[in-house]
Amino acid sequence: MTPKIRRAVIAVAGFGTRFLPATKAQPKEMLAVVDKPIIQYVVEEMVDAGIEEIVLVTGQNKRSIEDHFDRSFELEYRLKEAHKLDLLEEVKRISNLAKFIYVRQKMPLGNGHALLCAKVVVDDEPFAFSYGDDIIEAKIPAIGQMIKVFEKYQGSVMGVMEVPREKISQFGVIKPQEIEKGVYKVLDTVEKPHPDDAPSNLASVGRYVFTPKIFEALEETKPGKGGEIWVADGVKNLCRNETVYACKLEGTYWNCGDKREFLKATINFALKNPEFGRDLRKYLRNRV
Repeated sequence: MTPKIRRAVIAVAGFGTRFLPATKAQPKEMLAVVDKPIIQYVVEEMVDAGIEEIVLVTGQNKRSIEDHFDRSFELEYRLKEAHKLDLLEEVKRISNLAKFIYVRQKMPLGNGHALLCAKVVVDDEPFAFSYGDDIIEAKIPAIGQMIKVFEKYQGSVMGVMEVPREKISQFGVIKPQEIEKGVYKVLDTVEKPHPDDAPSNLASVGRYVFTPKIFEALEETKPGKGGEIWVADGVKNLCRNETVYACKLEGTYWNCGDKREFLKATINFALKNPEFGRDLRKYLRNRV
């Protein structure tokens, strides 16, 4: 019987140095894309794909993430007294999205180490994994697309998208063997290759469905760049011991850990906002 993917791990322990000074006192994952923090978009994707439990691997200065997904009785009381019932329902909905579990990464030892911190919670089940600053806008949730591949092939799955050759050096890239349309066996992974050396234009975009074997692969992974343990290196090790698959995702990827991409994502979602999208579009046309 196929095990159900009911749990997701999201790594949110980074310092967000690219957004300083905005992230001096708040997590980058809590920066708002229009009226929702980045991390809420990621959590909602997981929930829409059927995930029931969210394990957030946090670090220093991340308390506001926990507060965001918790109840705020004083705020709820004030909204009720002000008869702002739509807002009241929204803030209550956020705390009821899923069961939230928090694990602390005590030292910044890499995103692979952050994932290892969740091992004790995940136990012996397959699970979804994501970073907390990547938004994938899609009709079918990105993780949901990947879960279908996992259910069919019973192996770990990477989410990939095609990227232009001139940008390939910004990503981890797979060496693929297509087994059906949009699904590949991952023969190897190459981290940030030169465009001339890239084995394909299929790049990892921060979404995974893992079997528990990823933990063994990470435990055997030696520290890499900066003396840290990286998920990408763990996946490379995993490929040597079991078949890893890649799912070509349908949707739009927004790397909100990058300032330019964050601004583009904000404009994209703002233009689609029914309250003020039309006015914003008119404003932008007049500014060009």
